[in-house]
Amino acid sequence: MTVLITGAGLIGSLAADALARQGRRVILSDIRPPASNAGAGITRVQCDVANIDALDALVEKFSITEIVHTAAVLSTGMRANPGAGLATNFLGITNVLEIARLRQIKRVVNASSLTVLYPGFGTLPEQPIDEDIALKLVSQRPSSLYAISKLTSEQLGLHYRDTYGLSTVSLRFAAVLGGSLTNPTSVPGQLMKVLCEAARASGTAVLDDPLLTWAGTEEFIDARDCAEAIVHALAAERPTTGVYNITSTPAVTLEQFIAAVQQAIGPFKVEMSHRPDKGFAGFPFVRPAPSSTVRARDELGFIPQHRLADTIQYWSAR
Repeated sequence: MTVLITGAGLIGSLAADALARQGRRVILSDIRPPASNAGAGITRVQCDVANIDALDALVEKFSITEIVHTAAVLSTGMRANPGAGLATNFLGITNVLEIARLRQIKRVVNASSLTVLYPGFGTLPEQPIDEDIALKLVSQRPSSLYAISKLTSEQLGLHYRDTYGLSTVSLRFAAVLGGSLTNPTSVPGQLMKVLCEAARASGTAVLDDPLLTWAGTEEFIDARDCAEAIVHALAAERPTTGVYNITSTPAVTLEQFIAAVQQAIGPFKVEMSHRPDKGFAGFPFVRPAPSSTVRARDELGFIPQHRLADTIQYWSAR
């Protein structure tokens, strides 16, 4: 059986490596031309997920049996170019699901985000946040284009499952940590870059961007755990819920995150131009409780392996 992974970014590439280690044949596609082949078990190809004909031809050529969909434009990119971001994020998941339906693909695993739940933080009780929380359709709608696209991808996956019998799984990743710190494109990556650079220089981290600070606690996930969650989602026998929170525990304060970087790399000072009073990445509400990961554990068999200190130690040395 051959797995197609759309998106050769951090999570897609790590998932490809994890599946190849299991002896699976992996086709790793990206809108950018591949710089080189990826090694044993992985074939890199160029394909735009917004082009349904090209994507379908790829599925047919390699006799794809399962699809992992990670190709997406992140929040920073969507803010800079909304039209291009929406075209990729909406057409991508639509094309993947349509091809999977027509070609009877065994399973589709979709990379989603816990940010779809953030608008409800202002009214949720102080108890573990389940995947199926109640949100008001208007006043608690997703507050970013990225979150809108991810919630839509989840709903489309559930609709194709219920209407056409397609086996779909959406994984709601917490704030992902990992990858190169040279030119990060995500808010968690930018936070890591600022803090790790200050730690290496024994200098001062200036946190003047409100997107990089938060009040209360926030949840993070190592990109390596994201890849393992994908492996588990492909193999799960009965993913009944269809949507799963994927996060490491416990949630941490900004002060705890800073302390973890100091412990992993070295001491540094922190200057902030404001007092944090909102949630992570500028979301208006502080997290009221941790996300429940019971369903991911029970239905997917997934338990994260990397704590924050390990994550910082590993990725800061890459």
